[in-house]
Amino acid sequence: MVAVLFLIVAMWAGYTAIGPPPVAIVGGSGVVAFVIWQRSYLRRPVDPSVILPLFLLTVAALDVHMAEEYLARFGPAMSRLFDISWTERSFLLIFAFVGPCLYALTAIGLYYRVPLAGFLAWFIFIGPGVAEFTHFIFPLLRPAIQPHVAAPLSLTVSNGRFVAEMRNYWLHTTGRYYFPGMYTAVLPMIPGIWAIRRLVRASRQQ
Repeated sequence: MVAVLFLIVAMWAGYTAIGPPPVAIVGGSGVVAFVIWQRSYLRRPVDPSVILPLFLLTVAALDVHMAEEYLARFGPAMSRLFDISWTERSFLLIFAFVGPCLYALTAIGLYYRVPLAGFLAWFIFIGPGVAEFTHFIFPLLRPAIQPHVAAPLSLTVSNGRFVAEMRNYWLHTTGRYYFPGMYTAVLPMIPGIWAIRRLVRASRQQ
């Protein structure tokens, strides 16, 4: 029940503050993580010596990845791509402040084999472990806001919120195949996918 409530609150907060894309990202990763967690860690918690190093390695790689996203203004770029209000402030609030708190609590929970910590770990493995491949698709998508204007835009988006410095990364306009976070997207994918394979194998052995 707590895991389901976490998903609902996270999706609701993402939808009201930003827009539909976070709902798809959080909801999709969360549902997959919930199903796998119920069939594995919830029934038989994995030994901390197995899952905790994999989790911390994925989080460390994710932090490096988010540094690139911040420097290239991932939030405003997503705002221009989907006509949503993902500001720099909301990006930092989610990934620089709330995220590390959850990561630290999850690590402690994994050490003591708290069931809910297993769900949060699987959520991270599925999200950065699999969903980061979307960075390679974003440059191919036509932005919802003035796609043929290469200059950054600062204006009010569809939900009435103001977003500053929204850069255009559409390949058709820029001639450059890049989107914020694309260079380091593989970093959290490697330990994330490795963790999924390792934990599925450990679960079967148990």
